[in-house]
Amino acid sequence: MNASKRTGMVPVVDLFSGPGGLAEGFAGYRDREGQTRFRVALSVENDKSAHETLRLRAFLRKFPASELPPEYHDFLNDWPRDEPNWQERYPDEWCEAVDETTRLTLGTPEANAIVARRISAIRRDYGDDTILLGGPPCQSYSLVGRARNVGNAAYDANKDKRQWLYVDYARVLESLQPAVAIMENVKGMLSARHQGKRIFHRVMKSLRDAGAKDRYRLYPLAPQREVGFWKHNHDPKDFVVRAEEYGIPQARHRVFVVCVRRDLTDLLPLDTLLRLERSNIVVTVLDMIGRMPVLRSRLSRGDNSRAWQTAILSACDFIRQVKWPEMSRKQAQLFEEALAITEKRMRKPVPPYGNAVGGTALACPRELRDWIRDERLRRLPNNETRGHIPEDLARYLFAAAFAQAKGKSPKAPDFPPELAPKHANWGTGKFGDRFRVQLGDHPCKTVTSHISKDGHYFIHPDSSQCRSLTVREVARLQTFPDNYFFYGGRTQQYVQVGNAVPPYLARQIAECVGRVLEQWTESRKRRHVMTRPKRASNQ
Repeated sequence: MNASKRTGMVPVVDLFSGPGGLAEGFAGYRDREGQTRFRVALSVENDKSAHETLRLRAFLRKFPASELPPEYHDFLNDWPRDEPNWQERYPDEWCEAVDETTRLTLGTPEANAIVARRISAIRRDYGDDTILLGGPPCQSYSLVGRARNVGNAAYDANKDKRQWLYVDYARVLESLQPAVAIMENVKGMLSARHQGKRIFHRVMKSLRDAGAKDRYRLYPLAPQREVGFWKHNHDPKDFVVRAEEYGIPQARHRVFVVCVRRDLTDLLPLDTLLRLERSNIVVTVLDMIGRMPVLRSRLSRGDNSRAWQTAILSACDFIRQVKWPEMSRKQAQLFEEALAITEKRMRKPVPPYGNAVGGTALACPRELRDWIRDERLRRLPNNETRGHIPEDLARYLFAAAFAQAKGKSPKAPDFPPELAPKHANWGTGKFGDRFRVQLGDHPCKTVTSHISKDGHYFIHPDSSQCRSLTVREVARLQTFPDNYFFYGGRTQQYVQVGNAVPPYLARQIAECVGRVLEQWTESRKRRHVMTRPKRASNQ
């Protein structure tokens, strides 16, 4: 009997892991008996900071969730402080984590050889009862990335190797032959073309024929059409999962393709087992971050509490002097109230820009709250604000007050000319929502790695804080647990969070896969009983 059968845990291989959003969801899933169902056997990531984040999380998973090393909570609660030497204190667990998380650039000969050896070992130890996860980097598929490339005369789509990273995923799928594989990508993959042919069709064929023709059947998790019709004739749009429909506080629309090996598909009702269950509760921005500590933004130059206070008061005065966009009397009153509340807060002690104690509570549904919150935390990690120029602070203040008055984020034409940035494309309409407030009573707009650039798309709904969202606030909107620590500078942290699959969504996907494996196990047991030779009766 192999190791997976002895432990009852199914090994998972995670490619292009980032900080580990997909794997975190699978590792955190518990079956109906409360037992852990999946164990991450191998994660592969090439970015240094993301790999460090991934390795630390792998280390922490070696302990029960309620029994993390006390030094870890001390490290987070007393930040900034030196990180403990985990290798010295917990050598066995740390060595396991190092072995589990590999820093490699998939597609290179060296990486391919190392991964091939690891996959061979996993198959030797666990057989083919395994799971494969992964989201090949998607910049060349995304709509924003393609729009940017159109304006780049030096860009040659035929030479962009990122278009073919799905081939590396399919190669591992062919060699691992898992029971189930999940591939995630941006919605733009559905319309992306190469030499006139749709990339998505090529991707589907590579996945379907990994190992042999029609070796895998491909299923969507959230089909828009009736059960049965799409079973063998998929509409590409059926593979889009709208995260906000499943209790995620973010309107994140991504492609998920579920590959199920044919020996499972011929025996199981996968059209129902693999369907995500829609939530009847919409989780909003303020549900997730409304009770977090009040923080001030920073000034990119000459920052201190008094200078920030002066900049915000000056912004209030300036906005009152310019011509406001057309508003009803009630809207104008709400706009003025937002300015007045901001001024009132300036007369109180200035809040810190980070490292604030408290603010660990949430107002979201209980199951999500239990997933996010760690009661042993006194403060939230990765929760410092970035610096902004005074002109942008005025724009943020105007935008947040406008959103509170009109219930929507302003577009470029809504801004008074005096607040217009000096951008050549400001008046073209191409980037009309360059300054976007995340509305408190709605799910957040899609979090992307672009937040690492300037934060203009992610303005906090509270006008008196007058800033963009912190890494921790974005991590909550991505449903990372509060004790998930991100390495690297703030830019690297934003990129990690923005590129990740929401772990709480991944946990729901893991539940679907868990149902498939449970029924598969039961089916094999029944077939074993039916085919067992009968003993000859004594005469």
